Amino acid sequence: MKFRGVFGTILTMVKTEGPRSLYSGLVAGLHRQMSFASVRIGLYDSMKKFYSRGSENPGIGTRIMAGCTTGAMAVTFAQPTDVVKIRFQAQSRLLESGSVKRYSSTFDAYRTIARDEGIRGLWKGALPNITRNAIVNCSELVTYDIIKELILKNKLMTDNMPCHFVAGFAAGFCTTIVASPVDVVKTRFMNSTPGKYSGAMNCSLTMLMKEGPTAFYKGFVPSFLRLGSWNIVMFVSFEQIKRGVMRFQQSMEPSL
Repeated sequence: MKFRGVFGTILTMVKTEGPRSLYSGLVAGLHRQMSFASVRIGLYDSMKKFYSRGSENPGIGTRIMAGCTTGAMAVTFAQPTDVVKIRFQAQSRLLESGSVKRYSSTFDAYRTIARDEGIRGLWKGALPNITRNAIVNCSELVTYDIIKELILKNKLMTDNMPCHFVAGFAAGFCTTIVASPVDVVKTRFMNSTPGKYSGAMNCSLTMLMKEGPTAFYKGFVPSFLRLGSWNIVMFVSFEQIKRGVMRFQQSMEPSL
């Protein structure tokens, strides 16, 4: 077997393809995160205030609604970046089997997909991705919100970097458990050849019938490593940037 476990996969990729292979699709990934995060995270607090009508203590239902809304908005806006990221990363695997290189660069992938499959091709898998992103958004943001509040309420930590680290790690674990099935279906459907599946539901049923329930949790460990590290970096960075912006705004107030 070529790959054995997460770290075996990493070592094999470095040996056979070089360290750069670990960053395959990086540009498309940056496009995705910049566009997705700016909407789903940047508008989350605004949506909470909107649904709670300005309440200082929104309930869990309000937070879930805010997470679903910003998650769906982010997909509607940035779905093409996700399609290109998945296609570009899959291309490296296809090249190993002797297939012809489809895309020369990230921007060429946008052009090629739009030309060969139409503009709709860039939004392929939007419905399962909206479902996935709504679940991920709720899991990440709501879990982080609640765990951080519990830590502060019980005075286990102060509102500082260690608290943000622990809450971010817990949010990543919860998100992986909840979102893995949707993530697996989304990736397989978006990377499928035209006509293989009639839709995301057909893809799910085919996986269930042919591979069993465990198929929905394939790659759980690397998924947790990705989401766990992502959540820690995201929330720690977000909290520090938010504090920096607030300090800047306060420093500007006397001069206005």
